[in-house]
Amino acid sequence: MMGWRGGVLAACLAAEFVFMSGCAGASAQEQAASVAAATPSMPCGGGVISRGGVQAILDGRNVVLDDGRVVHLVAIEVPLPPAPGGEAAKAALAGFLSGAQIELRQADLEPDRYGRIVAYAETLGGDSRRSVQAQMLAAGYGRVGENAGGQACAAALLRSESTARQAKLGLWASPYYDPIQADNPASLLAQRDRFALVEGKVVSVHQSGATLYVNFGRHWSSDFAVTVRERNARTFAAAGLDLQGLAGRRVRVRGWIEAHSGGASGTGYGSAGGFWHAPWIEAVHPVQIEIADHD
Repeated sequence: MMGWRGGVLAACLAAEFVFMSGCAGASAQEQAASVAAATPSMPCGGGVISRGGVQAILDGRNVVLDDGRVVHLVAIEVPLPPAPGGEAAKAALAGFLSGAQIELRQADLEPDRYGRIVAYAETLGGDSRRSVQAQMLAAGYGRVGENAGGQACAAALLRSESTARQAKLGLWASPYYDPIQADNPASLLAQRDRFALVEGKVVSVHQSGATLYVNFGRHWSSDFAVTVRERNARTFAAAGLDLQGLAGRRVRVRGWIEAHSGGASGTGYGSAGGFWHAPWIEAVHPVQIEIADHD
């Protein structure tokens, strides 16, 4: 398996991304490697479920162990080939795992439908260990996913992501991965079914039935909103996030962009007789909503 510099050169030669074009990008990637190398173990995962070597890298978040089992790295979203940055993320993961033994820790998630081991992973070296997920985030080759486990784990992973985003490392060097502005519903609709970060100022928060709506505009029929089902709201409160208090705050939301389309009757019209087509993200876990007032 190639080392880190080999991974950098492979990604550079691929020239798939604006920030990767030409080997001038190598210095930025070496900076990312330096940041990731300083990444410690993280307070993530439960008991140890396996240890071993890595036989192959399938992409930026799936690897094959020496015994043939496939491991899916939980808590992060990584672009997969042929998406922009997918090959670079794969090369980065190959560099981090080159010659390493890894330890897998249990993730509190539903069983994987593809039969993969879903886990947090750490590389082992002497008395030190480094979180693989945090290395990918710190180098800028991944984003924290919708479910990052416990509060301490989520906070640590968000810090790694934030450092890379502010330094424009890895994926963050390209505008393609910039957070989308919440006041631009057309851009959000164009990214339907894509995992993204969305930033904006919350205009209002209200509850309708069993759903809480965090609104980023005044027109429910077209503006972006975040929905939180009543049964999930208590987890946000337990994490110290006052959803009702978000009005007037600038926040960052992460998740899969979906879109309302049509009324309840399927005619394309709501009860008031007006057409509605609005982008939205459902927030299930507290890690999906960050206060961004001072970013």
